[in-house]
Amino acid sequence: MYPKISVNLGNLVLSLSDALDLAFSSLAMHQQRTAYIAWELGKRVKLEEKRLEHVFIAGLLHDIGALSIEDKKSLHDNETTATEQHCIRGQNLFKSNPWLAPCANLVRYHHQDWVLWEEPRDVPEVFDSQLLFLADYLERQIDRKTYILHQDEMLRSRLRELAGQQVSSEIVDLFFDVSRREEFWLDLTSPRLYSLLLHHGPFQTIEVDLKNITIFARLISMIIDFKSPFTAAHSSGVAQCSMLLAEMSGMSESEVNLMEAAGLLHDLGKLVVPNSILEKPAGLTHAEMAVMKQHTYHTFSVLSSIRGLQMIAEWGAYHHERLDGKGYPFRREAHEMSLGARIMAVSDIFTALAEDRPYRKGMNAERIKTILQDQASHGIQDVRIVNLLFENIEGIRKSVAEKQEQTRHYYRTAVEKS
Repeated sequence: MYPKISVNLGNLVLSLSDALDLAFSSLAMHQQRTAYIAWELGKRVKLEEKRLEHVFIAGLLHDIGALSIEDKKSLHDNETTATEQHCIRGQNLFKSNPWLAPCANLVRYHHQDWVLWEEPRDVPEVFDSQLLFLADYLERQIDRKTYILHQDEMLRSRLRELAGQQVSSEIVDLFFDVSRREEFWLDLTSPRLYSLLLHHGPFQTIEVDLKNITIFARLISMIIDFKSPFTAAHSSGVAQCSMLLAEMSGMSESEVNLMEAAGLLHDLGKLVVPNSILEKPAGLTHAEMAVMKQHTYHTFSVLSSIRGLQMIAEWGAYHHERLDGKGYPFRREAHEMSLGARIMAVSDIFTALAEDRPYRKGMNAERIKTILQDQASHGIQDVRIVNLLFENIEGIRKSVAEKQEQTRHYYRTAVEKS
């Protein structure tokens, strides 16, 4: 059913972690560094392999519930005490993914003080959550403008102040033991940390197939779209529309499945776009549009860094390219646009125009048809794909609407109520 495509699990989750922290230089590699610290502590106490994997992957994605750039920045800079919400959202998102569900509670409690735990320290959930607490706290204290070995003693002193209150004294002592090595600090702040974790981390030999890639893609699409209620079901709609058009265009079953993954991931780069732009109730200024134009670049950059996802990267990232070469940001021309990329472009426009946005209500089928046929007649979109869409519009609209309603239902229960 699925083509022979697989990716390394470490490569996949590290690139996702990287994408979540792209927005500000002060956030770059925050979750990778947190995972590294917790991983080093876990290795020192010889955690069993499965627990070490859970601590590692929870560290890489622990801020998954801080959906907007603004929320992430506030958390990282200690500007808010409202940490509970992003922990609950993170737990809910982890539970939606079978690979992540076993470590959902570590994300839920990675901000819980030691003195609030009623269970003893040797309960795995308690101990492992405390590892993440210390790791996350330490990483947020690092001054990125100061050489790390000029601040390590100050950082150790700050950790000592947490002992017995926020963090178990035993875990603080464990940290002091691990951090005696200059190597620990130099690895922690190395620009090559991604490579170190990829080649030496716990997932270096685990491969996942397209079926499981798509499971991760669904999670990623929720992180992207749940930033705003206006986009909460956008990627699921684009994925569904793309799959249907791919099948109608004569693509193989394997290619149709690839289209689903590409549709779910096509807006990955919007993780770097502030909500103030995404939710602006008016047209964007030239400067704001310039910020928006980077999102497909980052979609391509992140996905192409995962070995095996090149086709998905191109199909997903080219959805704002135009056949006349005037799209963005790659300025691809017709001969450089594959069938998958052409389908994605039409699917994205169709889905976006049908959705309510802060500056307008969703359009009806006739208005969307007029816009897309006009673009097709001017050599912007593929005429055959546009015609195929409207020849089958009733079935496609119904299928897309059903898929989007399923996603909105999860959004209402997992995000709005958290």
